[in-house]
Amino acid sequence: QVRLAESGGGLVQAGSSLRLSCASSGGTGVANTMGWFRQAPGKERSFVAAISSSTYYADSVKGRFTISRDNAKDTVHLQMNRLKPEDTAVYYCAATPLRGTYYFPSSYKYFGQGTQVTVSS
Repeated sequence: QVRLAESGGGLVQAGSSLRLSCASSGGTGVANTMGWFRQAPGKERSFVAAISSSTYYADSVKGRFTISRDNAKDTVHLQMNRLKPEDTAVYYCAATPLRGTYYFPSSYKYFGQGTQVTVSS
C-alpha cells in the first residue's frame, strides 16, 4: 500500500515563504516521478511542479517555487517563496512509477490527502 503524506501548509502573508514536504512509503520504484498539484475552491486541480530526472514548473510559479527530493528519505519538498494570494489552494503531492514529464493529474497513480496553503494580502 503506497501512501503519500504531505505536511507544511499554513496561513501566511503575501511575500512570505513556506516549505511543503511529502513523504512516500509502501515500496520502491513507485515514485520515480513526483509532483505537486493544487486546487483552489471552484477550480480544477492544476500542475505546480514535478521532479524526475529534471524539474518542471508551471509558468505561474517559475522562479518562486523550487521542487527537490531526498531519495534516501523518499521525500519530496516544495519550497515556495514570494507567495501571492493567488497561490491559495489545497496542495497535493502526487507520484507515479513512470519517468518523465507529467503535467496532468491523470498521469499520476498516487495522491496524498492534501495540505492547505492560505496566503493573505
